[in-house]
Amino acid sequence: MQTTALSQQRCLPMEGQPAMTAEAIEQHLAQVPGWVLAAGSIEKRYGFPDFHRTLAFVNALAWIANTEDHHPDLLLSYGQCTVRFNTHAVGGISLNDFICAAKVDALLA
Repeated sequence: MQTTALSQQRCLPMEGQPAMTAEAIEQHLAQVPGWVLAAGSIEKRYGFPDFHRTLAFVNALAWIANTEDHHPDLLLSYGQCTVRFNTHAVGGISLNDFICAAKVDALLA
């Protein structure tokens, strides 16, 4: 398990690295409450009172994704956004997914 809080870490290039094991994924999921394993990704749904606040969240998330060079899949609708991370370079889930999940959660802390 990482000793530095996930939200304080930076994403690293993952080309040539293996995907996380199921055990490592479970250990890291415990560090990002509300995130679940779904179809080879980690995902979480965020709810908001209106579309304007949902879009504000997406714009802040986009800044994080661009800063970390690690981009999620998003499902956006009125009052909610589902965020899904996986790492194409490893063909599964990597530490980068959990780093970004923690940074996204910090937006609403």
